[in-house]
Amino acid sequence: MPTKIEKDAITGRMTTGHEWDGIKELNTPLPKWWVYVYAATVVWAIGMFILYPALPLGTHASKGLLGYSSRADAMAGVAEMQALHAEQMKKIGALSFAEIERDPALREVALTAGRVIFANNCQPCHGPNGQGGPGFPALDTDVWRWGGSLEAIERTITHGIRSGDPEAHDSQMPNFGTDKLLKPEEIAAVADYVMTLYGKAQPSPATEAGAKIFADNCAPCHGANGEGNRDIGAPPLRSHVHLYGDTREAVIAQVTHPRMGVMPAWNKRLSPAEIKAVTLYVHSLGGGE
Repeated sequence: MPTKIEKDAITGRMTTGHEWDGIKELNTPLPKWWVYVYAATVVWAIGMFILYPALPLGTHASKGLLGYSSRADAMAGVAEMQALHAEQMKKIGALSFAEIERDPALREVALTAGRVIFANNCQPCHGPNGQGGPGFPALDTDVWRWGGSLEAIERTITHGIRSGDPEAHDSQMPNFGTDKLLKPEEIAAVADYVMTLYGKAQPSPATEAGAKIFADNCAPCHGANGEGNRDIGAPPLRSHVHLYGDTREAVIAQVTHPRMGVMPAWNKRLSPAEIKAVTLYVHSLGGGE
């Protein structure tokens, strides 16, 4: 309730004239330093409001006396980085793999660029770490159909596989079952033999017939011992890495009616420097030769 303004006997301060349940409110002014700081912040805020964009105006804001734009600053930074990136990529495109490898800083730039290019273009098929999947080759192993050197990888990325590019890798496996080149029981026998090449089955008298069929029909491409042939893209059958599976059913299906994938020719989408960068990255995944 309102009371008269008076001097408090205990603190020596004046009261405000308000009292609640016998408790009188003291009139204690704010510290001067706080008042000054508060006033300064108000002045500062008004100055910022005038100098910088602040007032929303529909699709844009007031420009302020300084005409500052954080977007313009950001885009300038982006442009600067793009210019630096373009210069580095130009250098990567002009140098050989050996020259890039001798420059640790430039190699790191190429690997970083290659990682981004791989993620944007190759990862959907080959997996985030190049581990591959059914029908898509693993890039982190040392099993290569067309070669795992930097030059071989670069050519494969550039021209693709069965892509229609004049210089693309192209290989065809006969339809031994669909075209009735082999009988179903012969295909089953050769599958049993092929499985012995990579340790999925043990050689036995029962696999001898398959070995003979393999020698007559498969060895010309895959090699007498299933070692493969990179010149024609015939995969090594002795390997423990299999594109379409290593079960008996998978082998029989592939011999009967082979599946043959397609890889795009990336020279229609990526620049030579980008192809070189992603080549270096793929080579670094662990399977490069």
